[in-house]
Amino acid sequence: MRLDQVGKTFGRDVVALRGMALDVRQGDFISLLGPSGCGKSTALRLIAGLIHPSAGRIRWDGPQELGVVFQEPTLMPWATVEDNVWLPMRLKHRSKASVKADIAEALELVGLTGFEGAYPRELSGGMKMRVSIARAMVTKPSLILMDEPFAALDEITRFKLNNDLLAMKEKIGCTVIFVTHSVFESVFLSDRIVIMAARPGRVIEELTVAEPYPRTEVFRTSAEYAAHCRSASEALKRAMGEPV
Repeated sequence: MRLDQVGKTFGRDVVALRGMALDVRQGDFISLLGPSGCGKSTALRLIAGLIHPSAGRIRWDGPQELGVVFQEPTLMPWATVEDNVWLPMRLKHRSKASVKADIAEALELVGLTGFEGAYPRELSGGMKMRVSIARAMVTKPSLILMDEPFAALDEITRFKLNNDLLAMKEKIGCTVIFVTHSVFESVFLSDRIVIMAARPGRVIEELTVAEPYPRTEVFRTSAEYAAHCRSASEALKRAMGEPV
């Protein structure tokens, strides 16, 4: 998939994105990193087809099955975990019985086997986000879009979900575009970090994290990880117009 000089303007003069160019290859894990207001979430919504570009084009290499994970879990409070995960299949007019194995596999991927009958009110914040991820993965998408899914979670839960996300990606072989404000999270997860600047939102730099997967706690405490974090921090400062 390619973003070809994509722009988005809201109203008459609010320029959210201008001239955004990005090539996405099969199997990439790309983080969009930048200050608030730089258009990261707008770019994700454009790729998801929830809004349309004001300029440029988004080009797809064949049909795509998309999964989307928002900042909030956005679960149906009246529905069980199983029924929440069934939703994308239900919208495809698939009966729950016909996709029960797919739902069970998605819940196993996120570590929620045994919680099929629970309701959102009975779950922790991290567990709710796991349900949201399972719902995005149940269709076995080729591309998953994630908009700061772990931002509201405590650090221990966030680290655990980072680890689990990489394991899930490896298992289903999908491509991920991940929006984050965290330098540390972007380095741990990504093979490519796209640095964006605001007003107008645009890509100003791209960093490669050429470290092997799977990544573990050993990587988090390594000199290589620290060096990549320093490079990403410096690039982010440049994006914000601050001295490095």
